Amino acid sequence: MKKIKRLLIANRGEIAVRIIRSAKELNIFTVAVYSEADKEAPHVMIADAAVPIGPAASSESYLKIDKIIEVCHEYDVDAVHPGYGFLSENAGFAKRIEDEGIIFIGPSAHAIEVMGSKLKAKQTVEKYEVPLVPGGNEAIEDVAAAEAMAKEIGYPILIKASAGGGGKGMRVVNEPKEFISQMERAVSEAQTSFGDGAVFIEKYIQSPRHIEIQILADKKGNTVHLFERECSIQRRHQKVIEEAPSCVLTEELRKEMGECAVRVAKSCEYVGAGTVEFIYDSRGDFYFLEMNTRLQVEHTVTEEIAKLDLVKEQIRIAEGEALGYTQEDLKIHGHSIEVRVYAEDPYQNFLPDTGVLHRYQEPKGEGIRVDSGYREGMKMEMHYDPMMSKLIVWAEDREKAIKKMLLALEEYKISGLETILPFCKFVLQHEAFVSGDFGTHFVDQYYDAKLLDQPLSKEEETVAAAVMAELFFEKKKSNETSSLINQTTPWKLKR
Repeated sequence: MKKIKRLLIANRGEIAVRIIRSAKELNIFTVAVYSEADKEAPHVMIADAAVPIGPAASSESYLKIDKIIEVCHEYDVDAVHPGYGFLSENAGFAKRIEDEGIIFIGPSAHAIEVMGSKLKAKQTVEKYEVPLVPGGNEAIEDVAAAEAMAKEIGYPILIKASAGGGGKGMRVVNEPKEFISQMERAVSEAQTSFGDGAVFIEKYIQSPRHIEIQILADKKGNTVHLFERECSIQRRHQKVIEEAPSCVLTEELRKEMGECAVRVAKSCEYVGAGTVEFIYDSRGDFYFLEMNTRLQVEHTVTEEIAKLDLVKEQIRIAEGEALGYTQEDLKIHGHSIEVRVYAEDPYQNFLPDTGVLHRYQEPKGEGIRVDSGYREGMKMEMHYDPMMSKLIVWAEDREKAIKKMLLALEEYKISGLETILPFCKFVLQHEAFVSGDFGTHFVDQYYDAKLLDQPLSKEEETVAAAVMAELFFEKKKSNETSSLINQTTPWKLKR
């Protein structure tokens, strides 16, 4: 078992900051890499060493494998943590790191490759009694045969790219006459986005929920799940608000989905932290969607309810340690919600914004956590994802978590950029979200930018005032605790 003493973080922004903090708590020397645009970024400031690796464009910096490996050798690092995005699901990168005698904090290149292809993933997991959406598990080569399959499955159907994600190369076909044109568009977009035009078809599940299960697997064959996350609030197939646990799963269904996620992990001999994503329909059936072979953006809500630091767990596993706990040892504690703070204009169809953060003031308090990669005065660049931070709250139950998040959103002060925060307030106060009766089509069903400026009714004003008053006095009562928490990160107090 090799202890990691020097760790390079091959990423930027809030995830780089988050990894560095956990590594430092383990007394690990941290090495950051950065582009010209990030020379004054928080992850550069807090790392023990920081090395410039190229211009602002990701293709010239954070995606330069040779340059990152060069820095690894220059600083004699033991391991590389890829975070998420960039090279985190690049099987070639994982293999190069391993070939250089450096620990890759993540699964094997084989597991990344298998689960990186939706077709390979479906073919692999179907042998492990994992429920799949009705459809094909082979790339379409015969269009006539595909049309026949679509007719057999029944419209509407979904054409999906085998590679990549984020909704690219994905087309819903409502009737047979649309099949050929939508097929051509899906193939073209998949080829442009991923360099792989392979697509397949499956039944389109209407009004679904997006539920995912966090798993951890060590090198000794032990695998557990850390319960589920509800990730149905999305725009453009990208998540915005996540929570754990889901308010719709029974204990029986949670157990069934968790065991299914463990089987998916075992199907590719997975090691480390990973996420198995499912579609959950209105009848209570669930189907395997894909596996993400990395830490997820929304891992924070799992940390809050499971009382585990997932980055530390990743490091322990990479060092060869056993998990040290069984499924029976794990319990759900309370409820957690995360809001992704994007520099996007919710009044202009979530158009990404760029500019300088003239004011940036984060909310603070007991049960409030902010994972941020930006600070006041920094510039939001067009070269990277527009997410500047993640706001996470924890409370004893879902109702209290929603109230706490609304208070935190009120206290989050950002100027100089348009942000998605008004949309998040809209969601958290919407009847469908509060009741738990929502799915991935929430935005299409309920959202209109005009509603953001719609004045509250007298009844709504009364309710809002009561909620804010309750939160104010709760916060006042916990001032002493809040003062302590403000001096550190929320998970530091718990671990």
